[in-house]
Amino acid sequence: MKVNYREKIKYNTDSEKHFINNTENPNSVCMAANIKICMVNFASLFVYNNVPPATDLTGRYAMTLYQDLSERLKEHIELGFYKPGDKLPSVRQLSQEHGVSISTVQEAYRQLEQEILVEARPKSGYFVVQKQRIDNLPSISRPPQRPLEVSQWEEVFNLLMIRDNANGVQLQHAMPDMTASTLKPLLKTLADLTKQNPALGLGYGDLRGSEELRTQLCRLAGASGCQLHPDDLVVTSGCQEALSVCLRAVTEPNDIIAIESPSFYGSMQAIKAANLKAMEIPTHPETGISLEALELALDQWPIKAILVTPTCNNPLGYTMSDDKKERLYRLAQSYDIAIIEDDIYGDIAYQFPRPRSIKSFDEDGRVLLCSSFSKTVAPGIRVGWIAPGRYRDKVTHIKYVSSSMCPTLPQLAIAKFIRLGGYDKHIRTMRQRYEKQRDHMLAAIKRYFPSNTRVSFPDGGFILWVELDKDIDSMKLVEQCRLEGVGFAPGPLFSATGKYRHCFRINFSEQGMEQREAAIKTLAQVLLKFQPVN
Repeated sequence: MKVNYREKIKYNTDSEKHFINNTENPNSVCMAANIKICMVNFASLFVYNNVPPATDLTGRYAMTLYQDLSERLKEHIELGFYKPGDKLPSVRQLSQEHGVSISTVQEAYRQLEQEILVEARPKSGYFVVQKQRIDNLPSISRPPQRPLEVSQWEEVFNLLMIRDNANGVQLQHAMPDMTASTLKPLLKTLADLTKQNPALGLGYGDLRGSEELRTQLCRLAGASGCQLHPDDLVVTSGCQEALSVCLRAVTEPNDIIAIESPSFYGSMQAIKAANLKAMEIPTHPETGISLEALELALDQWPIKAILVTPTCNNPLGYTMSDDKKERLYRLAQSYDIAIIEDDIYGDIAYQFPRPRSIKSFDEDGRVLLCSSFSKTVAPGIRVGWIAPGRYRDKVTHIKYVSSSMCPTLPQLAIAKFIRLGGYDKHIRTMRQRYEKQRDHMLAAIKRYFPSNTRVSFPDGGFILWVELDKDIDSMKLVEQCRLEGVGFAPGPLFSATGKYRHCFRINFSEQGMEQREAAIKTLAQVLLKFQPVN
């Protein structure tokens, strides 16, 4: 006997009834029926009978009203009830269907926005996010398979000395968007602290940094899977100092450091300043450093440490999988070497919850975790930190010799910003903003650049890596573009020996969308002059 599943399904909402009754495929209807049978859970029994949250049979707390609603909507999105680009039910409609308050629905949607599953469009409502996919990723890097002296300091210096052109668009620096209204509480806190106690930041503070700040940093570290104590941390003047201190703590002059290729030019110059050699390891633009190539290098050369940016990498943008991060840690463990982990972009990964750090797998203190607020808040704050593991005493000593203590006032302001929830709110806002800006910049590059252009697809942050035709020299291109009021960071800065001359890095965090698109159009027009003649 043929079963009419449309008649058998008990609908929880009118939206679900509409979906089933408008589905022509019987198999889809059958699947939907099974979905409805399986969707019952203890939490929903409590929620929809207006019973306060309690513990379920596993001893966990039942979900709150908004969490349960967001999970239901998430399931419907993942199962195709709502497809990318579809408009979702209004706040009022969901409120009536589920018998919950409007504020509960709004919080559920906010949760889904945080997870980059839905987006709010002014005066239009909520829509399922349309995910872009890029088929023309940059090529897998193939650096020289030997340790090399780091060069390119003069080029990096010239880039750092460029003053912003008021009439141009400078895309060369990895600068966060500092116009967000979510930073106002931090600015107010800075002003209030100064007003309340003008001499607050004038004396010496704790060498390791403010205890209040270190306590809040431990809370933030929990999101990446780390269980830290305030005594485990050393505060620094930004992540650049953190990386420099760590390199000196785990090496001696002329030692070899394994790094990704391409790699952040600041890390390169820190290696140079410590009189070390760089061993560039082939790196995939989507999955990260090649562990196979790294192991071969470890067998062949006396490498003392690995310096990596595994989450929202600079400049390629990838995030290594948790499995690969753990395998990298195990590899370092087997060769008894340190890992210096640059996690400066980790908090602005687009996914939620944010990715784990390599430090979260650390069993014996060989991972030195470095980060700062330079990319998440503002570089001028100059508050960074290290979780140095077994190297804590040495790191503390080198930090003292390097710069003694860090200014107290910004530490206290950041600590309060975190404690009162301002930082979390700011991060949620910036994650969404940067992902939208990424998609806009990628669309502009596709629209204006040559068809053979390759470009990264970052998992977080606000930078893109662009690979041009092999015959294009980005060092010459950048000079011509500066005359047109557009700046970018040429590829050779991201290699120990000046590789990647046909590549460059740009940011998509500053300026407005119209200005950024105009800059990309201008860059493309200049690029036409450099295209090889067939």
